[in-house]
Amino acid sequence: MDEKLKYKEQNGCSGICPKGCSRMDAPLNTFDWLADVPGNEEDTDIVEVQFKNTRKGYYRNSNKLPLVKGDIVAVESNPGHDIGRVTLTGRLVLLQLKKWRLTPESDLKRVYRKARPVDMEKYEEAKAKEHDTMIRSRQIAKDLNLDMKIGDVEYQGDGSKAIFYYIADNRVDFRQLIKVLADVFKVKIEMKQIGARQEAGRIGGIGPCGRELCCATFTTNFVSVSTLAARFQDISLNPQKLAGQCAKLKCCLNYEVDTYVEASKRLPSRDIELETVEGTYYFFKADILRGELTYSSDKRIPANLKTITARRAKQVIEMNKRGEKPESLLEDAAQNSKQSTDLLEQNNIERFDKASSRNHGKKRRHSGGSREHRNNDGRKPKKREDGKS
Repeated sequence: MDEKLKYKEQNGCSGICPKGCSRMDAPLNTFDWLADVPGNEEDTDIVEVQFKNTRKGYYRNSNKLPLVKGDIVAVESNPGHDIGRVTLTGRLVLLQLKKWRLTPESDLKRVYRKARPVDMEKYEEAKAKEHDTMIRSRQIAKDLNLDMKIGDVEYQGDGSKAIFYYIADNRVDFRQLIKVLADVFKVKIEMKQIGARQEAGRIGGIGPCGRELCCATFTTNFVSVSTLAARFQDISLNPQKLAGQCAKLKCCLNYEVDTYVEASKRLPSRDIELETVEGTYYFFKADILRGELTYSSDKRIPANLKTITARRAKQVIEMNKRGEKPESLLEDAAQNSKQSTDLLEQNNIERFDKASSRNHGKKRRHSGGSREHRNNDGRKPKKREDGKS
């Protein structure tokens, strides 16, 4: 019993270990589900450190500092040092290194120490200058007639260097810009080009699905997205609905496209016309995942629509190849006839009136059948011998 109490005091509960949790306001947050495993932090001396927005780095804890998720540390930089927050330790760091194509033997920079009050003061002073620096640098780039957009500015923790994130469609010669920025802000300048999707990940936001943007939560490798993915999934090619907050095609269009491609291979060609005794049917639409196709008797407008399975469509195609025509497109008109349902019936407010009228009628019939004749004093009348009251 003492061991269980000790475990709860250390971990807070007997379920999920709180060591692996952290504030969810940081982009690309990773839950460390191995945090309470004994010896997890001893497997590797590499830790993951996150800086502003989505910028992360991996550093070697050569000083054997007792670091846990959430600690603010000073790490090696060029020049000086930078301030970041530890976001991952232990075995999961080795898995994250594979995503960045790094190995534990790579030449990584070191963790100096845990941040001291003096370090945090310099850090706060540097961060306070970022917004004004970004606004002023945009004006400088405009004065130099450079076709680029400076989307964000990040100062190093000690204030000795500033990273300017910019977006440009074409190649930009910003050598003169670097000289002007260095003279104005008196720091070392580093220019880093990012794409529109990376900018959206740095800014963050909520997508039309109601969740945080994928680029701000877990996506680090941005694969090109084409309208072909929307065509495979039978999604309407509406630019306003297909584009994300970055004004590019949504990354989630690629998530299920492989499943749709495999499922569409089991469907017959949409160009094949189905011949029946009733007439000729043309392809109208398809439910790819359910394996159902809807055909119309008119090639231009939806008329006399009939939905059949892919297996039934292939049967009709084989019959047409043999010169045969089925009586109906459906396998059995009696069995497959489905009563049409009104999808808007649940939204009709009159359904409450119908229900109340039915219940009121039942109450009246029930009360009428159970009503008994009573005297003026409320007592039941006595029955006479002839059965009359």
